[in-house]
Amino acid sequence: MYALSDGAPGAVVMAPGDTRGTVLIPEKHGGHCCGLDGADGPNMACEACGLPVASRIDDCSLWQAVWLAPNTVRRLPVDHADADAHAVPLSWAELTAERKGTPPFEPIAGWGARRGAHHWWSWSPQWEAAAGRALAHLLVASEGRPVTVPDGLAAEVFQRALDALLPAGPPARRAVPAGPGRPAPDADAGILLVPVHPQTGETWAPAGPAASAYPVPLPFGVWLWLAFPDPYPPVPASGGMPEGVLRDDPPLQRLFHPFRADPGTFHHTLARLPAVRSPWLREILDHLTQDLRARLF
Repeated sequence: MYALSDGAPGAVVMAPGDTRGTVLIPEKHGGHCCGLDGADGPNMACEACGLPVASRIDDCSLWQAVWLAPNTVRRLPVDHADADAHAVPLSWAELTAERKGTPPFEPIAGWGARRGAHHWWSWSPQWEAAAGRALAHLLVASEGRPVTVPDGLAAEVFQRALDALLPAGPPARRAVPAGPGRPAPDADAGILLVPVHPQTGETWAPAGPAASAYPVPLPFGVWLWLAFPDPYPPVPASGGMPEGVLRDDPPLQRLFHPFRADPGTFHHTLARLPAVRSPWLREILDHLTQDLRARLF
């Protein structure tokens, strides 16, 4: 990557429309094309005291976001009736019981298309982003050896890229899903695909011998589909809806084109992992040709 941010860690990101009590700093607009890109540092100030508190980004081709500087703001609970209900995060067991997964496929609409027209099924952009991050971690965890993942959806998402990026020959390392509700991973599984708590951002950590394995973080909704690959009833429900059955639709259709991880998320994550400076990883990245990038990402 050309450059990495030197901003303070721990910044909080929010949608521009959710900010209150701030004003733009007109002179902090350098480097932009059709909007603000935050290249000149914080470009939003507190309306009351004038202290720079955030950087707004809304330039073309960039996600619109406001990054709150962690050394100038602090988080406070919202004073409303539901505050107590949200004060205690759900446990891992409660999250798993809710079964709120992120489907790997979703309908995509054409630009300007009306509702119900010009839609097609595609791999979920959330999955592409999650896989880009996880693939960077899998590459580091491989230590230059081949890596295998379980057959099925995990293989569709990761195996093609792993086989192309990593050399063949040395004994392969195994990457398996692990987390709440899953059996304890085998002792020879050196890499674990684990969930990230959607409320706290905590990465699930195994106990016992598996604690030494490399954890590859995945958003909880994505991990749920990989860890429990059959979210539908084994047979269509007939008659009245039984308790606990929400829908009896058939499974989502499969796609004919291969999965591609998001390249931006992959590079963003890999550039910030210390192992990117390792000679063996640098050699792999140096041999990542333009043709191979086009086929993988």
